[in-house]
Amino acid sequence: MSDISSSSLAPPGAHVPHERIFLVVVDETEEMRVALRYAALRAFHTGGKVALLAVAEPPGIQQFAAIEERMEEEAREGAEQLLAKLSGEVKDIAGSTPILYLRRGRPSDELLALIDEEPSISVVVLGAGIGQEGPGPLITALVSHSHSGKLRVPVTIVPGGLDEGQIAAVA
Repeated sequence: MSDISSSSLAPPGAHVPHERIFLVVVDETEEMRVALRYAALRAFHTGGKVALLAVAEPPGIQQFAAIEERMEEEAREGAEQLLAKLSGEVKDIAGSTPILYLRRGRPSDELLALIDEEPSISVVVLGAGIGQEGPGPLITALVSHSHSGKLRVPVTIVPGGLDEGQIAAVA
């Protein structure tokens, strides 16, 4: 089965992006690694690009401002390091350097804001958790009634338990 060109589906006069951008929200989970590999392979096979979004969540209410500032700085530094590490992995698979986004806030809110701000984003790719906790807080938030109508792009949910061969077969 071959991909249908997005230009053949667009109404006359509509702006059609030149390449698909697969956005992955990154964290330290195993299911994210599966989603990342899937997105990188899809980008490689379709001539698209990968974008990575790291969200540094603000600390909870703190009694002392200096402690809160230090915790925010550590969260930002950790997100930057994660983006740098994953960027190399994506380049190795997809053949191009990913677009990097670093935000501060709640992941679901920052994801929705980025999608609204960046019309080039075509697809969000998320990995579903395989534990008893469910698919994960981001997927749960996005499919809730309060967020589901706010998405302007499709969301691909990749089962977090796929191995490399299974990912390659579906990407």
